[in-house]
Amino acid sequence: MKSSQSVPSVSVTYAQNGTSAKANEFGMRPMQERAYERRGEQYLLIKSPPASGKSRALMFIALDKLHNQNLKQAIIVVPEKSIGASFNDEPLSEYGFWADWTVQPKWNLCNAPGEDGGKVNSVGAFLESGDRVLVCTHATFRFAVDKFGVEAFDDRLIAVDEFHHVSANPDNRLGQHLGQFIARDKAHIVAMTGSYFRGDAVAVLAAEDERKFETVTYTYYEQLNGYSYLKTLDIGYYFYTGSYVDDILRVLDPDEKTIIHIPNVNSRESTKDKIREVEHIIEALGDWEGTDPATGFQLVKTDTGKVLRIADLVDDEPTKRERVTTALRDPTQKNNRDHVDIIIALGMAKEGFDWIWCEHALTIGYRSSLTEIVQIIGRATRDAPGKARARFTNLIAEPDASEEAVTEAINDTLKAIAASLLMEQVLAPRFEFRPKNAQSVADPRFDYGEDGYDPNKCNVGFNEDTGQFQIEIKGLVEPKSKEAARICREDLNEVITAFVQDKTAIERGLFDEELVPEELTQLRLGKIIRDKYPELDAEDQQAVRQHAIAALNIVQQAKMSLLEGAVTIEKGNTALIDGVRKFVNVRDLDIDLIDSINPFGEAYAILSKEMNSENLQKIKAIISARNVKLTIEEARDLAKAAVRFKNDRGRLPSITAADPWEKRLAEGIAFLARMKAEAANG
Repeated sequence: MKSSQSVPSVSVTYAQNGTSAKANEFGMRPMQERAYERRGEQYLLIKSPPASGKSRALMFIALDKLHNQNLKQAIIVVPEKSIGASFNDEPLSEYGFWADWTVQPKWNLCNAPGEDGGKVNSVGAFLESGDRVLVCTHATFRFAVDKFGVEAFDDRLIAVDEFHHVSANPDNRLGQHLGQFIARDKAHIVAMTGSYFRGDAVAVLAAEDERKFETVTYTYYEQLNGYSYLKTLDIGYYFYTGSYVDDILRVLDPDEKTIIHIPNVNSRESTKDKIREVEHIIEALGDWEGTDPATGFQLVKTDTGKVLRIADLVDDEPTKRERVTTALRDPTQKNNRDHVDIIIALGMAKEGFDWIWCEHALTIGYRSSLTEIVQIIGRATRDAPGKARARFTNLIAEPDASEEAVTEAINDTLKAIAASLLMEQVLAPRFEFRPKNAQSVADPRFDYGEDGYDPNKCNVGFNEDTGQFQIEIKGLVEPKSKEAARICREDLNEVITAFVQDKTAIERGLFDEELVPEELTQLRLGKIIRDKYPELDAEDQQAVRQHAIAALNIVQQAKMSLLEGAVTIEKGNTALIDGVRKFVNVRDLDIDLIDSINPFGEAYAILSKEMNSENLQKIKAIISARNVKLTIEEARDLAKAAVRFKNDRGRLPSITAADPWEKRLAEGIAFLARMKAEAANG
């Protein structure tokens, strides 16, 4: 067996303070209580991680809307039948609430026989009945709206679970229907998701519709910080060459409870023979000793003598698949850690799959969807006795510069790195940035460390209960409009998503040795924000840009402290906090300093350490060869930045300046002047 590979990763360590599972006098956990406080809203969006209790939160809200807000009925819409079980009867009064959650068996259509289209008449019968709650799939609901029209659902609650399945794409029927419900404005909508990335291809909602929703956010940090057992979560990627099954034991520890997601058959990592891939994994783990007749699990004896119980969800022969999935769903085994050791899946064991013992989500091949990555990681972030550490590893084929498909391979690698950067943001505490000035004072909500608040420097405060940083920055522009303030408070990760997935930004950030960081942090990100939020004025766009790049670069600099060992995991849950404080305390933090940091610098440091150096140089050459010259639009952006430079310093930027950003600004002015002269000369 090969020795374990050290996977490049960020480790986020949490306090294990138990608050996520603590209930108030109504039996509500913190996320549920936060959502219930907004129960009077007509349109409510709940963004909360897997296992945080969204299903029960909806029960509390729906019961209040039915009993106290004069709504006739509640319709719960889930993406697939298996998730319907999350809304089975719950005796909420036993835990302090004033009512129980009950669904008559005939109205949980996820349990009813037949296809979605055939259940439409049942929805119609429910609408005519005096009963209060119905559960059905997204598909059944779409067919029902097509048949009965949006007006049939007036004065009712429509609750959409796993809301990221919805899309503003005209081809997405559920998205169309939700737009119609919002336009009619006679139904209440509660939307719930654990992975809300509008950066995934198409927006979930039209921007004007989304602004009508009140958002309740419960972060990954709050969720994991409040666990009782799980303390550390690692996120990392590892490159391999050849066949992944030859390298899999470098990242797969047979003693960890693991879900292995093998590559899609259309991906470059796939061998195109999924059955043989599973056989190879089993052979790498040990000697096959047969199949458990009761569960269908494969029994494999390792070289240490341990017999692994492996659930194969890749083999789609109906009888085998049904036996294995039934065994995995067996409620009597839910709390049995030894029931299964490894699950091998292709397209399964992601959304809604509940195996609390999972310690390692190992994904082979690049995944294009951030939502899918969040869902996969969510399988490993359940709290369970004895489970102190969990990790997500993305095993990626190293780009081979000699391959014909090298461009595709490089793109996949860059996207995997972008996903890793985004997950670091998702897992970090929330940021509240504020300008540092002479009037700045301490905020009692925050702990400023051993030395307390210093009025003469930029301070970092942290609120352990809310998992929130407060960071003071000189020169920071504050948002003026309500929408800009909402984006800075709720949607910075959306902005960062658009930025790190921007091909030009990540290519130049990783491989352009001549890069001036401000070309990315100011110009490229500025353009992305203008395109994304054209309704904001220039000052608010600048505020959003500054808040987003501050969040990204501060996490990257804190990660550098962790990776360099300046802050060690042994320090407990303060590791990331100390990393942020260390970065801020080097010198007073100002927005110019933040803008001068290449946000992809730390990712490149990992890449150069882990990837074959010869291959890396070839890739760098390929990307450098297609670097484009300065465009007129980019030159105009540089000229606008030069005007700000002149306003600040009383002079124009110099083409001979030692500062590379000042020199770049002068080049932008010169480029525009040259274009203007050429136009005048015909």
